Amino acid sequence: MTADAKLQSMGLVLPEVAKPAANYVPFKISGNMLYLSGQGPRRSDGTLFTGKVGRDFTTEQAYEHAKLVGLGMLAAAKAATGSLDKIEVVKVLGLVNAVPEFIDHPKVINGCSDLFVAVLGERGRHARSAVGMSSLPGNMSVEIEAVLRIHD
Repeated sequence: MTADAKLQSMGLVLPEVAKPAANYVPFKISGNMLYLSGQGPRRSDGTLFTGKVGRDFTTEQAYEHAKLVGLGMLAAAKAATGSLDKIEVVKVLGLVNAVPEFIDHPKVINGCSDLFVAVLGERGRHARSAVGMSSLPGNMSVEIEAVLRIHD
């Protein structure tokens, strides 16, 4: 089953690729490597979910935010390569805008990781870091970036 078919069977639709908020591009290809810029969780109207995990959002809500970021990253990867079936996720860095006492950063970023594995299978498995931050741009709840390999 293709990655697009898996998305459809899950009832998921890729969003428009997010426009950069500053002087950078959404993705960059170097050889067979694809670098995806950090993205935040966007509502269907394009606005960001903002606030701190552990105060404004539960771990479960932030998990869904990370899943939304994963969809945005898949959209950028498809725009870059033309097909999700060409990509393999190598490394993910997940940043969680959390209160100081919050400790479940990996559970939040699992929203993105679980999506990648569900859509891409073994090519979705990746190395990862999940860390807490005192703030993120625009007060977004989660920001994630990734490095992918492009297969012919």
